[in-house]
Amino acid sequence: MTLPLQASIFCLALVAATGAPSLFRPADFLDGEVREFAKPTDYRLAGADEAGADHAAVRARCTAGQASGLFVEREISLEDHPILEWRWRVDSIFQGLDETSKAGDDYPARIYVVAQRWPRFRSRVINYVWSSAQPQGSSWENAFAAQFQMVAVRSGQANLGRWIDERRNVRDDFRRLHGIEPDSINAVAIMTDCDNAGQQTSAWYGPIRWLGDDLKK
Repeated sequence: MTLPLQASIFCLALVAATGAPSLFRPADFLDGEVREFAKPTDYRLAGADEAGADHAAVRARCTAGQASGLFVEREISLEDHPILEWRWRVDSIFQGLDETSKAGDDYPARIYVVAQRWPRFRSRVINYVWSSAQPQGSSWENAFAAQFQMVAVRSGQANLGRWIDERRNVRDDFRRLHGIEPDSINAVAIMTDCDNAGQQTSAWYGPIRWLGDDLKK
């Protein structure tokens, strides 16, 4: 990212929830708010056949100089739904980046969760990323903003080109990474960016949903 993230992420327009409030469909993100940090990433809705899955997906293609995210603002209770579940696929990673630096703050795929607090600079964000170089399971402070904590859910070339299912206990992650226990999150976003890397990548985002502790729908 070449611009401070906090300057844009908290200026979201409210997007009305469709269907189950705890379910974020690929189409919801394309109907949501586009936040541009450089030239916009190419996002579009792909059907199940194109995505190679049993569901539709957001297909993201990024070339040199592109960086934008798709945001949906919707309140989700972490008391009722602390578990975030999603499907994603990454087709290629970046080479030669230090992702802990401003010059290397690019990711083939990332999922944001935002816990708003007032005043806004007190809000906190977790980025679940497919890292190109950081060890899987590691976490670090974003180089642009201390309010953002990064988590390498996946890393490197393992599983490239395959759909992967992920689950995270977001309530526990906020406690561990930010030292807070928010009652709810207020926005979810997806983002593929490559403005610093100067390389190309593509990624796919499937349905995202929030589950209870018992992992039931």
